[in-house]
Amino acid sequence: MLWQPIEDLPSGWQDLANSELPPLVTVWNEQADRLRQSGEFQTFNEKLRREIAIETGIIERLYTIDRGITRLLIEQGINEALIPHGATDRPIKQVVSLIKDQETAIEGLFDFVGGQRTLSNSYIKQLHQVLTQHQETTEAFDPLTKQVVNVPLLRGDWKSQPNHPSRQDGSIIHYYCPPEQVASEMDNLIQWHRQHQAQKVSPEVEAAWLHHRFTQIHPFQDGNGRVARCLASLVFIQASWFPLVLTRDDRAVYLAALEEADQGNLSGLINLFSKSQKQAFLKSLGLSEQVSSEARRTQVIISSIAEKLKKNQSTSIQEKCRKAESFASHLFDIALIRLQNIADEIRLSVQNFVGDAQIFTTFAPAGDSRSYYHRYQVVENAKQLGYFANLRNYHTWIQLVINVEASTTLLLSFHVLGHEYRGLLVCTACAYYRDDSEEGERNISDIQSLADSPFQFSYADVEESLIERFKQWLENVILTGLEYWNKSI
Repeated sequence: MLWQPIEDLPSGWQDLANSELPPLVTVWNEQADRLRQSGEFQTFNEKLRREIAIETGIIERLYTIDRGITRLLIEQGINEALIPHGATDRPIKQVVSLIKDQETAIEGLFDFVGGQRTLSNSYIKQLHQVLTQHQETTEAFDPLTKQVVNVPLLRGDWKSQPNHPSRQDGSIIHYYCPPEQVASEMDNLIQWHRQHQAQKVSPEVEAAWLHHRFTQIHPFQDGNGRVARCLASLVFIQASWFPLVLTRDDRAVYLAALEEADQGNLSGLINLFSKSQKQAFLKSLGLSEQVSSEARRTQVIISSIAEKLKKNQSTSIQEKCRKAESFASHLFDIALIRLQNIADEIRLSVQNFVGDAQIFTTFAPAGDSRSYYHRYQVVENAKQLGYFANLRNYHTWIQLVINVEASTTLLLSFHVLGHEYRGLLVCTACAYYRDDSEEGERNISDIQSLADSPFQFSYADVEESLIERFKQWLENVILTGLEYWNKSI
């Protein structure tokens, strides 16, 4: 694809904004001050930054690190002593230096925002210099020998030679901005970005636009992906959101989204960035109970409990919870009707050749005495998705049971996210195999989540848009669930 100058946001960019985030941000903003002041939240942020620092290098193929060692480094800190021989493909000291450079760059973004500085070309160059401080060389194609060779890396300055990606034979795969056009293109990027800030463009839309247009320019000899993700993080941090987290598992989707953006469609990149923010919000909100239990002196605990009881009894919180539960009841009815229709369709399709087939739904609406059923499956599913499932304050569920040769169950659960209930609910879906016991609690095996994140909603949602996005989520869950059942036959 030949190089084209960057373009401003498309007309109608408002339609690209993610409808899930505003209600979640409302809930987050109400609890943010309390969470930010806690040691638990500070630890959460430190781990988040370490994860970003490690994974961004893996995405760029600067190094590889085993998943187990990655988790250890995230939990305990970036330390050479924690990396055994063979856990990475580069010298350990070099890998640690690269990770620490990336960690320093992320911390610098918070200082940049705190200082209320304005994005400029000089800051972007400074960012590149920090990110590549311990990267001595980069790969380049030598047209004379037709070989890929290592050349010294130019740090903190625009490229002086073309850096188009090419095949082994030297043919160009994709054209980036020519070196002589970089300065003017970067000026345009900065100018448009400032206009977008004045227009209050949604953070997820602006982060995706800024990231993609920067990668279109590709102004540096190497390290452009790392800088682009930092710029996206900067947009989110300025909105008091979280820095962008993309991992090795996101790489294929990420690259596909960038290719779509090259064709003029930013929606894939916006959706990927929105998913990252949603997961960070949900994980941070799940810290509520840990935050309130940090202090361990008797007097502080008693005071905390008294304050908690007072808040729980306040009219405003009760009203928020009632509104969220009203939404949950409506979504429950939608899901039940849809799963009952699916059960009917399956029953009709197999009745002529499977004589003993049993396909049916069971459910427990709000207040049902069976609401405590299936706790094990719900908790295990929550563990897979990385949050705490609170079934004490609210829990309803729906099962679709398919007894055709093997016994397969799809389970939807509506419950509270996190230890503390302040009007934020989720719906999760999982599938598993089981025996023929009516309770469905014995011989449970192969529990698999049917969605990559919980479907979250709160009192701050608008019912019409909430229902629309739930129906879409539900259809994806059903398709994944039927594929799971298909594998058992």
